[in-house]
Order: sequence, then C-alpha cells, then structure tokens
Amino acid sequence: DEDTIFSLLEDLFTIREIKETSQRLAVARLLDAGRSYSSIEEATGASATTIARVSKCLSYGSGGYNAALNALDDAKKAGR
Repeated sequence: DEDTIFSLLEDLFTIREIKETSQRLAVARLLDAGRSYSSIEEATGASATTIARVSKCLSYGSGGYNAALNALDDAKKAGR
C-alpha cells in the first residue's frame, strides 16, 4: 500500500535524494509533454545536464520513467 511504499522510500533515501528523484520525475513529465529544455529548467530548477540525462533515459532507457509516470497518473485518477 501507499504508506508502506512511502516508509520504504523514507528508509532507503535521504531527504535530498527524495527531492532529486521528485525533480527528475517532474522533468520526465515535462519532457514527455514536449516542453523545451529552457522551460523545464525554469519550471523545475533542474540543470541542463539533469534534463539531458532524463531525456536520454526516456528515449533509450528500459522504460522505468514511463512506468513511474503511468503509475502516478493512475494513482491521480484513482484519487490517491
């Protein structure tokens, strides 16, 4: 359940790592929406290097970002 997952993440990651992960997911969502690097940089505060890394993962990675974005969208639709 959601609370168990949150507890696990809280134990595994530092607050900084959680914030960085959240930022990268926001970058992935904006890249998926077709936003430009400069607008993503402005909206998220992410560096151009981070945006490029996320973009590379979206294009050539194993699908983890897409799976995470889909799961987040599903949870939002379900009202969680």
